[in-house]
Amino acid sequence: MAKEQAARRTGAETGAGPARRASDRGRYGRLSRERVLASALELVDREGLSALSMRRLGAELGVEAMALYRYAAGKEVLLDGLVEALYLELAERLAAGPVASAESAWRTELHRIARATYEVCLAHPHVVPLLTTRMLAVPLARRPLAVLKDHERVLDLLRRAGLDDAGTAALFRAFTAWLLGYVSVELRPMVDNPDEEDPAFRLGLHRMPPQDLPGLRRAAPALTEQGGPEGLALGLDALLDRFMRAAEEQTSS
Repeated sequence: MAKEQAARRTGAETGAGPARRASDRGRYGRLSRERVLASALELVDREGLSALSMRRLGAELGVEAMALYRYAAGKEVLLDGLVEALYLELAERLAAGPVASAESAWRTELHRIARATYEVCLAHPHVVPLLTTRMLAVPLARRPLAVLKDHERVLDLLRRAGLDDAGTAALFRAFTAWLLGYVSVELRPMVDNPDEEDPAFRLGLHRMPPQDLPGLRRAAPALTEQGGPEGLALGLDALLDRFMRAAEEQTSS
């Protein structure tokens, strides 16, 4: 009897036993890290980042918030997990498509990566800010493996272009800045009142002083139009042309 009581006490202290197992079983079955992150992504897609909390996510999964800490040590880990989820989705898209294998096709493959990244970001717009903010908070070596593999993929393509280490690093930074910057501009809210039929009031131009912001007021209607993947590709080609031309000039000098 004493042994049975001791075993029960040990199980309670270590979290083992039926009570522990029950705490890990939500309304959709036993929890896993993949299930937790997938539910977090669904919640943020539906309601935005401000809706994400351990308590709210636990409610989504049908468990107490404490049960989630086995899979994510806190909200910051969840945010990093959302970034990881986007890059895993990107990797799946890239794996499902044709790969340009020829040495001269590095530019085609780079365009394919940019286009797939653009599509993933537009599918999960509320997560896109994390692609910048979490990268500002997390050192390179501590980023999710899926993120690091994406870095490796792009760097390998730039080396295939014949750039040296310095040129590869410079173009990698420029490529990343252009891609994430372009997506961020595409997703910026521009409409002030979607219920307004008059374009000026729809954009809220009456809120902008005409004497101080004449150029912005004039450009606002055009700025509301997205550049789409065509604009992304156009800017990327201009960027690549500039860097490759500089590399050729340096080699010939």
